[in-house]
Amino acid sequence: MGVSRLKLLKQMAYGIASEFGSNCEVVVHDLSSKHINNSVVFIVNGHVTDREIGSGASPAVLNALRKHGDELKDQYAYLTRTDNGRILKSTTIYIKDDDGTPRYALGINYDITNLLAFEGAIRSLTDTPEDPNDAGHDVPRHIPQDINAMLDELIEQSVALVGVPVPFMTKNDKIKAINYLNDAGAFLITKSGDKVSKYFGISKYTLYSYVDINK
Repeated sequence: MGVSRLKLLKQMAYGIASEFGSNCEVVVHDLSSKHINNSVVFIVNGHVTDREIGSGASPAVLNALRKHGDELKDQYAYLTRTDNGRILKSTTIYIKDDDGTPRYALGINYDITNLLAFEGAIRSLTDTPEDPNDAGHDVPRHIPQDINAMLDELIEQSVALVGVPVPFMTKNDKIKAINYLNDAGAFLITKSGDKVSKYFGISKYTLYSYVDINK
């Protein structure tokens, strides 16, 4: 059954990308644990995010797997950002096995960068001093090209969250940073525990004892 689902998803991916053109990337992820580090099994218009077959899952997918597990909900029309600053409108749809286990994810990433630039040009002509600022726009989530780059970025975000350089962090600071990484799904990445424990100067035993300690 898994094979037929994958075949159908590939057909759908190709059809969607063909309908919306070269600015529309459609990607199929295999969510089984052994493939999470290279979850991309099919991709059309991979130039949009510079990914290819064998690339890893995006932060949005990892975060959803970590927080929701079998209760994964589809995510529609959220903003993402590529390594080179392109802004995408993204949708992620999860496909489950008969027993309810998440097996595949179908991702649609449409590059709206040029559309936003055009919208901005029009707005600059029509805005008046009384117009409200664009404060309601979502902040795009980043889609890294490489799974290791994504882990590095998540570690940087955890340090920024604490606001203290690692050499000066207290135990509570490190607990806060590590729980941020856990919530973001960082520990779903193979051997991430080794890298994180080394970065924060603690043992792996201490690392995992910090997880959820303040929840």
